[in-house]
Amino acid sequence: MSGFIAVHTGAGNCVDETKYQRVIKEACVRATDILKNGGSAMDACEAAIMRLENCGNTNAGFGSNLCWDGYVQCDASIMNGNNLHFGACTNVTTVKNPIQLARVICEGQERMLSMERIPPMVMAGQGAERYAEEMGCAMIEPSALISSKAKFSYNHYKSKVAKLTKSSSPSAEGTVTPDTSSALDTVGAVCVDSTGNSAAGCSSGGLLLKVPGRVGQAATYGAGCWATDTDAASVATCTTGNGEYLMKTFLAKEICTDLFTTECAVTSLHKTFKTKFLESPFLPAHQDLYGGALSVIYYPKNGGGEVLWSHTTKSFCVGYMSTQQKMPKFVYSPLPTYSLPGKSSVVNGHNFHLRI
Repeated sequence: MSGFIAVHTGAGNCVDETKYQRVIKEACVRATDILKNGGSAMDACEAAIMRLENCGNTNAGFGSNLCWDGYVQCDASIMNGNNLHFGACTNVTTVKNPIQLARVICEGQERMLSMERIPPMVMAGQGAERYAEEMGCAMIEPSALISSKAKFSYNHYKSKVAKLTKSSSPSAEGTVTPDTSSALDTVGAVCVDSTGNSAAGCSSGGLLLKVPGRVGQAATYGAGCWATDTDAASVATCTTGNGEYLMKTFLAKEICTDLFTTECAVTSLHKTFKTKFLESPFLPAHQDLYGGALSVIYYPKNGGGEVLWSHTTKSFCVGYMSTQQKMPKFVYSPLPTYSLPGKSSVVNGHNFHLRI
C-alpha cells in the first residue's frame, strides 16, 4: 500500500524550529504507518493532526491560545476529496482532539438523519460537545487544554492591555498586538492514499486574546481546508494565517481550483497568493496580510505528485513523507531577506512518486 502525507505547524515567526521538528516528523511517521497498513487518506490526515494537537507546542488542542476570558476555544475541519464531504467544529472547550469531532461530523454527511433531516456540516459550542460525547470522542476538562506556555502568554499580553487601557472589555484587544513568535497559527495536513483519494484538515486555537465565540478559518468551509479528486488529479490544501482574511478570500478553495487548471503548480500558487490574497479587493490595501498554505497535487495515472508550501509570513515549518521514504523530511521555510512579511510571498515544493 502506498500514500503521501504532509503536515505543518503554522505560518508565523518561528524563532526555534527545533521544537516543531520532532512532532512534525512523528506526525508524518504515524500517518504513513496507517497508509502502509491500508488506511485511507482521511484516517492518516486525522491521525497526523491529532499528534500535532497533543504536543503542547502548537496552537491547536492542548496548548492553544487563550481567549480574552482565559479559556481555550478550538476550531477544526476536515474534507474528503473522494466524496467532497466536509465537517467542522468550532468553539469547543471539552473535546480533547477537535479534529476527531470534525471527522465524525464529516462522516455523518454520508447518511440522512431520522425523518430525512439533513445532517449538520458545522457544529458549535455546547451542542458540538454533547454530540462529541455521544459519538465516543475523547472528552477533557476545559482547564486540561491550557498549557503553562499559553497561560504565560495570556497573562503577559492581558497585563499589557490592562496597563494601556485600564479596561476589561474585549474591545481593548486591538491596542496590543501579540508577538506571533509566542504561538504559531493553525496546524494542518494534506494526504493522498493508494487509491488516489485525497484529504485535507486543519485545527486551531485561534488568535491570542480573541473575543470568545469568534469563529476562525479552521472551521470555515472553503477557507481552512479543501480537497477534490478527479480521474486526472487529486488536489488538497490547508491554510494558516489571519483567519478573517483567509475566510474573506476562500483561499483554500481558490488554491485548489487554480491548481487544477495549471501546468505549473509553483506558478499557480504564486499567482493565487498575489491576485487572490495579497491584492484581493476584499482585504485592506495597506494592511500586512499574513497567510500560508500547504498543498499537494497527485496524478493517479502515473503515480507522480508534488507537495508545495507557500507563505507571506517570516517562516513556515512543514514536513512530508511518502510510504517509500525511510524517514520524513522536515523543512524550515523562511521568507527571503529581500521580501517584506505580509506584503510578498514565497513558494517552494518537492516532487514525489507513489507505486501504482
